[in-house]
Amino acid sequence: MYYINDKEYKCSVSVTLDIFNDRWKLGIIWHLLDGDMRFKDLHETVCEITQKTLTVKLKELEEKNIIHREVYAEVPPKVVYSLTQAGKNLKPVLEAMHKWGINYSKEYGKVTSENLCENNFCE
Repeated sequence: MYYINDKEYKCSVSVTLDIFNDRWKLGIIWHLLDGDMRFKDLHETVCEITQKTLTVKLKELEEKNIIHREVYAEVPPKVVYSLTQAGKNLKPVLEAMHKWGINYSKEYGKVTSENLCENNFCE
């Protein structure tokens, strides 16, 4: 058995799926692999995410210790998001998913230069 806080899991894959249970979280982490980012930069970089959804997903990732939120006492307020070590450990997983997605698209679909985003985690 696996226990995270008060939740019990019978399978380690269930732990992973419980954390990354939507389309946005892995994209946020993908972009933070390049370095620390402010909210505005993340919002502009993550494809088609609303500000409200980004706020919710960042909070969820922070609660799971995947990202760190640093608030600087400045006017105007400055908030910077970065990956924790647990988040950084996802790099090889995300790189493998990225390569798999490219290869799958080439084999079973169509890839054009207008929608090819080699360095982005987009649809």
